[in-house]
Amino acid sequence: MQSDNGDVQINGGYGVDFSYDKDTIEEGVRKVATGLIRSGVTSFCPTLVTSPNDSYHTILPHIPQRIEGGAGILGVHAEGPFINPQKKGAHPANCIQTIDNGMDTLRSTYGLLERIKIITLAPEQVSDASVIDELVKAGITVSLGHSMATLSDGERAVRHGATLITHLFNAMLPFHHRDPGLVGLLTSDQIPAGHIVYFGIIADGVHTHSAALRIAYRTHPDGLILVTDAISALGLEDGVHHIGQLPLEVKQGKAFIAGTDTLCGSIAPMDECVRIFQKATGCSQVFAIEAATLHPALCLGIEREKGTLDFGSDADFIILNDDLQVLSTWIAGERVYKCSN
Repeated sequence: MQSDNGDVQINGGYGVDFSYDKDTIEEGVRKVATGLIRSGVTSFCPTLVTSPNDSYHTILPHIPQRIEGGAGILGVHAEGPFINPQKKGAHPANCIQTIDNGMDTLRSTYGLLERIKIITLAPEQVSDASVIDELVKAGITVSLGHSMATLSDGERAVRHGATLITHLFNAMLPFHHRDPGLVGLLTSDQIPAGHIVYFGIIADGVHTHSAALRIAYRTHPDGLILVTDAISALGLEDGVHHIGQLPLEVKQGKAFIAGTDTLCGSIAPMDECVRIFQKATGCSQVFAIEAATLHPALCLGIEREKGTLDFGSDADFIILNDDLQVLSTWIAGERVYKCSN
């Protein structure tokens, strides 16, 4: 038995894209929530890639807070639009914005901040870092990503309250010995005392080489969070799908922006990521599971309710076999999935 899995970065799945299917968002979130329990995910952050303002205004008020018989919703991960266009990845360049007027810019962009749990932004694009302080005070986790940031840019953001890095190694400057960029935050000596920098990492066998997984694990294990970064093609066959405003194509188990060689998310479920990570790093099974359970809960400040089996925590848990295959998933003490094999 293990505590609940939480996926803090997932764009959709089972034919649903949270950023694209804005007119059927409630139905879409419900479909994904009931699908995720098969891979042991008991809670998640529906993730919106960079989108037009009216999409945020339409989607955010209609994200359900609870799904009967499905994984719980922790809040939305707004991945953009305040990112660096040079590291846009699968984000539409015409929708990228800058924060010109502090919190007023964020409110006019998103409409509702109350449903947002995480915001990914490029720290070098934030001229007034007090915005980060204000977001943190509002209970929003600030994550750094899709960025050309130097290490000092990242350290400044962390001093103002940023606590997370979005999909480490992807959509950021590569490690360089003279300026390691955001990757350098894993070993920076400028992090405030008692402050842990967490980082999401995609262990799908595509986005992050096994050697890079080992580097991250051995360098800063306490901050490691497994994320899927899954897209609408999760659980589907090869073909053409969407991620936000852009078409994507899945070929031989890899997802690309249609007509390009730009990766645009994963199609590996969380339980597969846990197994890939454990095999690649040689870590204990307990650590691999905690990277998908306890660590994200600690990062979001919800460890009293999620991520453990402590007395008083939510009765969300999964039962695995010795090969880390999901046998059953339980939410609020009720079994919502049982493997039929």
